[in-house]
Amino acid sequence: MLELKNISFGVENEDSTKEIIKDVSFIVPDEKFVVITGPNGGGKSTLARLIMGIEKPSSGHIYLDGQDITGLGITERARLGISFALQQPVRFKGIHVVDLLRLASGNPKLSVGDACEYLSAVGLCARDYINREVNASLSGGEMKRIEIATVLARGTTLSVFDEPEAGIDLWSFQSLIQVFENMQKRSHASILIISHQERILEIADSILLIAEGRVRGQGSKEEMLPELMKSTVPVTCNRILEGGVNNAD
Repeated sequence: MLELKNISFGVENEDSTKEIIKDVSFIVPDEKFVVITGPNGGGKSTLARLIMGIEKPSSGHIYLDGQDITGLGITERARLGISFALQQPVRFKGIHVVDLLRLASGNPKLSVGDACEYLSAVGLCARDYINREVNASLSGGEMKRIEIATVLARGTTLSVFDEPEAGIDLWSFQSLIQVFENMQKRSHASILIISHQERILEIADSILLIAEGRVRGQGSKEEMLPELMKSTVPVTCNRILEGGVNNAD
């Protein structure tokens, strides 16, 4: 279980501090699918970076399974079972997909058969991808799936995805929804996604609304979705309704 308690974060300017995250508290229960949504610039991606340890809060605490991880860095948190997928996956020229999966699993002797199972789980034909180089020849949708395959290979207890729909076409986005649904069934891990998309919100167990750096609402999708659809809170509801895929925080 991940718990954020009274988390605040600010950026120092020349003569002042700009508060980005303001006294945020929430829980991601074990084996649950949680989506954080809200307007662009509201602090969603900053929260993801705080959870991963890329940024450190100015106040408050972050706990993983009861352990205070507030002071831990990215590597230490990764070892404890947190994975973080960027909006734009990193491409590794000269590294093949099978090698990337071996690195992710921590097992340099991971068999080709096991590697192929991870690729099949994210909807890729293993035979076509296992020996491909992780470079610019792969589309955005293909890279997203390979990245998710590396998360499966790691076997993490919490996977954080920052706007996974960014930069991919509509067909790839629809396929990505199925991947996330299968991932939750397969891994039995907690999944935390930053997203504006209605289709992603619809498969969540719970939804957290962040606006202007604060929690503006949280609850089950059955409670939150109707409120988001009619709310005057600036959560880019038109994009939620339209299911657009090109968003950024």
